[in-house]
Amino acid sequence: MLDANFWQLKPLEDMNDAEWEAICDGCAKCCLHKIIEDEDGDGSSTDELRPGEQLHYTRVACHLLNTKTCECTQYAKRSELVPDCVKLTKDNLQDIFFMPPSCSYRRLYEGRGLASWHPLLNKGKKTAMHKAGMSVRGKTVSDDGMSVDELEDYIAIWPLQDLD
Repeated sequence: MLDANFWQLKPLEDMNDAEWEAICDGCAKCCLHKIIEDEDGDGSSTDELRPGEQLHYTRVACHLLNTKTCECTQYAKRSELVPDCVKLTKDNLQDIFFMPPSCSYRRLYEGRGLASWHPLLNKGKKTAMHKAGMSVRGKTVSDDGMSVDELEDYIAIWPLQDLD
């Protein structure tokens, strides 16, 4: 049982596991492949953005993602099965820049509060999020069989959209 408006009462660092998991809006944008481009236009795979580098989102989703429900089919084993899976924790919040601006963890970290379409504000349902176009539903292709070199053909700006 979660306390009402717990996200307004305590910082992310102080949330218990159930509260932490509930903050995730379930949009699945974190399951999209990202490209870090340096000043020379070469892609890199560093753990942080450096001056002159730019983060690009693609519409290529992890093969473990169910794109209809926007849920990982192997959530408990995702880091094991996909070693570079984004797993945001209290310990790596400083890496929040990898998350899209609409990410609920990022919004709270930056002091912007939850978006009106967040499931916690909509009886636990993702309907408002999907209707607002804030999830990956219907917008992606799978990375299954795709090479890293093909990712640049799928760069997308819609993951950067943020409403209210």
